[in-house]
Amino acid sequence: MKKILYAIRHTPFGTAAAAVCFSFFILLSSESFAAAPAGTTDTEAQHEIELHQYIQLLGSVFEFAQRNYVDEIDPAELYKGAMNGLMNAFGDPYTSYLDTSMMRDLSATTSGSFGGVGLTISKAFESTPEDPAYVLVASPIEDGPGYKAGIQAGDLIVEIDGQNTADISMDDVLSLLRGKENTTVDLLIRRGKTMEFAVTLTRAIIEVPTVKYGMIDSTGYLRIIEFTPQTASRVQEALDSFEKEGYTSLIIDLRNNPGGLIASVADVADKFIDSGTIVSTKSRLTYENSVYTASPKSTTVPKGLPIAVLINRGSASASEILAGALKDHHIAYLVGERTFGKGSVQQPIPLPNQDGIKITIARYYTPSDVNIDKIGIPPDKEVLFPEFSEEEETAYVELIESGVIAAYVEEHPDLNEQEIAAYAQTLSQDYALDLRTLRRLIRMETERTGPASLYDLDFDIQLCAALDVVAADNFSALVHNAKTLKELQEEAAAQEELAKSETEPAPAM
Repeated sequence: MKKILYAIRHTPFGTAAAAVCFSFFILLSSESFAAAPAGTTDTEAQHEIELHQYIQLLGSVFEFAQRNYVDEIDPAELYKGAMNGLMNAFGDPYTSYLDTSMMRDLSATTSGSFGGVGLTISKAFESTPEDPAYVLVASPIEDGPGYKAGIQAGDLIVEIDGQNTADISMDDVLSLLRGKENTTVDLLIRRGKTMEFAVTLTRAIIEVPTVKYGMIDSTGYLRIIEFTPQTASRVQEALDSFEKEGYTSLIIDLRNNPGGLIASVADVADKFIDSGTIVSTKSRLTYENSVYTASPKSTTVPKGLPIAVLINRGSASASEILAGALKDHHIAYLVGERTFGKGSVQQPIPLPNQDGIKITIARYYTPSDVNIDKIGIPPDKEVLFPEFSEEEETAYVELIESGVIAAYVEEHPDLNEQEIAAYAQTLSQDYALDLRTLRRLIRMETERTGPASLYDLDFDIQLCAALDVVAADNFSALVHNAKTLKELQEEAAAQEELAKSETEPAPAM
């Protein structure tokens, strides 16, 4: 009490009154609590007491600051700041506060359409000079502005309209990327360690096509773009079409699929798996623990059909659930590159004032009881696109920023493959890039104003590799002998333990 009286005597009246008021808040919050519920342990009781203390203290500080700050502040702004801080404190990029517009966007996304530039993104909370928190592109949305501009999974958005993304919040990023349809936004993209190039995107209403499909000779090609409430029925439409065409093998393309609804992916997996676990979720809350189990009544794909699944680092969440389930059940062979590694389940919670929160409530586990969060799923057959040399990176940036391809395509619309190949040869004289890449860039420009081609066998070496896999005479042996995710993790743990023991010094004798 002496310290408080000292403060009163040596400070202006208003500050002294505020100090007494705030001290009263703290005293109140530390003494007025209900007893812990009967039957709780001492540790649980103490936790309950601390929980209520912090809740009351937060409310006291909020009211004190709002009433005593030198300027009058809109309590709604303080509320938003407090909610952002609270959600960010979990250190989980998937747990966040959602303002009213973000809640609307989330609702629109899960229902199949939303406004923006068509990029699924994430951003680290902490930014340091050594590791700036630039915006990471998890995947471009098919046929969206970002996709048509050639932005790829793994690219970094370094600047948005001249603002460095390492220095701004995720809310600021979303505000900069969102806008009215047909307005533009300028991005600076970094690919790899050093390659940077500018891209101007025209905002659009993004319609999320959940599934695209077609035949490649006798192989059904099924691209699942996102898992929405409509995905399972669209997948069945594709399977019915393949059956009418007499398909003898199947490729499921999950590349750049950012995920979606867990119930949707479970329904899709059930068409391939006739029994056993599809995915399980585990949480500290008992009612959030669940197991999705396959039923033979829902299986529509013939048993033993050669199936390859294409994955890459843009395959995340629900797409990893499907890939992991088909791998662990020895139904499909995975081709491509390691997936993103998002093994958690989020629940959006609407609040009374039309905003909300999105919070991680559980982690999911594959049929072999493995969680792949921050690890990802490795392919059974790794196929990587060649990385550019330093000279090729320079040539690529120069070509993109020159605009010569766009100008040529504008003068020569409706280029056929022979004409595309001829123009690629011409470009190769000035730009040190391989012809396959040049043909791809020209082809993408010709498709900029229309829907993208279903597949590109000229450029897509991963798809070509998958076609070879499903056509192989020994496919049954390949998929049967492929290790489950549990076996792979146990093998990795054993190797790590062995390496650790080999580096430890021998005990003194």
